Formats: sequence, C-alpha cells, structure tokens
Amino acid sequence: MSTEDNANQEEIVQPEAVAPVEAVVAAPSAAGGVLSSVLSLKESNPKVFFGGIAGIAVLILVVAISGGDEKPALSGPVLKDLAIGQKYTLKSANAYDASATVRLVSTPGAIAAYDDTEEADRNGACQHLAQGTPVTVLEFADAYGKQKSYSKVRIEDGSCKGNEGWALSIDVQ
Repeated sequence: MSTEDNANQEEIVQPEAVAPVEAVVAAPSAAGGVLSSVLSLKESNPKVFFGGIAGIAVLILVVAISGGDEKPALSGPVLKDLAIGQKYTLKSANAYDASATVRLVSTPGAIAAYDDTEEADRNGACQHLAQGTPVTVLEFADAYGKQKSYSKVRIEDGSCKGNEGWALSIDVQ
C-alpha cells in the first residue's frame, strides 16, 4: 500500500456508538411513532386495519390448534394376555399402597356395584386378599365390549386356599 492509501484509511471516521441513555429515550418515541401510524391506518382505511387484526388472530389460532403429532406414552398397568390354568399373583392396578387389597366377588358384574363404606363388607370371608396372593385363572367373562375383563380365580395359598371368586383381569398379573 502506498502512503496515500494509508492517509485515506485514517480519514475514515467510525460511527459513534449510541449511548444507553439515548437508546432508552428513543425507544418510547419509536413505539409512539408505530402506534400513531397504526391509529392513523384505523382512521384512513378501517378495512385494512381490522383485516390485519383478524389475520393475526387467525394465525395465532392456527399455531395454537396445530400442536404436535407426538403424543406422550401413558404409563400404567399393562393388561397381560392371561391364559386359563396358568398361575398368577394378585396386584391392585389402581393402588400404590403395598397394603392395599384386591377384591374378589361371587359374580363378575358385582365388582362395580359394591359399597366400600361398610366395615362388615371388609371382614367377609376371603373377599379382600393381600397383594401378591398366588391364584390360578379358571375362566373369563367379557364386559362393556372388552374381552377378558373379569377372571375367575382360585386362591392357591393362605387361609383362603381353594376358594374361588371373580376379580378384575387387570388385577391378575
């Protein structure tokens, strides 16, 4: 480079940085300018103004409704494919308490009809069994359009050994 080129480069003046105070003062005036232009559009051409508002509302609605295709997997008890004659254990699918019991009834449909507030009902012979009690599946009953909703089981251990009753199939695991 020649000395003349160096002299030209020195003459280039760098723009000064805007002070933070000036930027803070300029922001409200810029927002006021945008607001005044929007309000003047409302007065001069209301169709464009309200059409723009409707377009923004439709865009927000489309984004909100579109969502994602990914649906989280629900965790919970899995209904096993039970087989007649196989041994399983009782486990309450709806209870996190280890001391919760599984109810056995004499007919499949009676499970939904019992009143759990009666204390005498809890003390009945082999109606409430501890979780983990081994059982053998004897037969199935369908209900509410689902196959194998109820399982007839025979108790294989404990003081109720040999007794039979119906339990929800999801409680037999």
